[in-house]
Amino acid sequence: MEKRTSIGGMALLEGIMMLGPEKKSVAVRKPDGGIDLSTETLAYNKKLRKIPLVRGMYGIFAQMVYGIKALMHAASFVDLEDDEEDGKEEKPSKFDAWMTRRFGDKAFNIIIYFSVGFALLFSVALFILLPNFLAGLFATGNVIVNNLIEGVIRVAIFFGYIVLVSRMNDIKRVWMYHGAEHKTISCYEGGEELTVENARKYSTRHKRCGTSFLFIVLIVSVLVFSFTGWNSVILNMLIRLLLIPLVAGIAYEIIKIAGKSDGLFSKIASAPGLFFQRFTTKEPTDDMLEVAIEAFKAVIPEEKGSDKW
Repeated sequence: MEKRTSIGGMALLEGIMMLGPEKKSVAVRKPDGGIDLSTETLAYNKKLRKIPLVRGMYGIFAQMVYGIKALMHAASFVDLEDDEEDGKEEKPSKFDAWMTRRFGDKAFNIIIYFSVGFALLFSVALFILLPNFLAGLFATGNVIVNNLIEGVIRVAIFFGYIVLVSRMNDIKRVWMYHGAEHKTISCYEGGEELTVENARKYSTRHKRCGTSFLFIVLIVSVLVFSFTGWNSVILNMLIRLLLIPLVAGIAYEIIKIAGKSDGLFSKIASAPGLFFQRFTTKEPTDDMLEVAIEAFKAVIPEEKGSDKW
């Protein structure tokens, strides 16, 4: 690789969001075949982004907020397409109308943060609390064994979730955009001009992908929770809830270190995530690569090297 960039992305419905050190972009393929590109200057807290552990916790929440906004933006084009086909004008739902009357211009932001909170609660319940509850049914007198059982259950649920979601037709296209995102980033890191022809030859997998981060979170959680002992179901769940920010912070630092080299540690830390990308990335079409390239170009910083990983 010529360089390692901190620019990362997120696949959407018929589009891609890219986050750079200074800007965010969202590129969406419109029903008429054109590309809608929107950019926004990021309002990151630079001090928090420099503190180890804290920067991981902060970054994850910020990315979820940006991600939910991008998903809603991309989905608006899908709704528009459906409305055009039906020949009907979209009408706001009763909930939307109530939110607008009650909160005015703040309604959209309230919905965004509510969505982020719900997504966090769902993830915590499915991948943290449920595995602990199920592991309690097989608990032994050994704390380490209990946490290993919990870890195995957690990984199994994660793997099952990925496989089931991958069977959905709309998600298959999202995985294709995910592959386009990785190809574009790798093309840039390879020092080549960002064109469809150049990006096409790169792999759909990338070791600094969010899939790798999620798997490392699962592994780190086993290690961290092992130090807390094995208590009642309620206390176990409470401890895990309190330690989630720490687990996320440690996982981020591991990804940060692993992404800086191609050594043995990097290969070991990246291997599980690269394996799971067999399911979360697919070979994209050329028009998907065009969307990814447009989104990526929009967030390349003017100052050369300021996006260094």
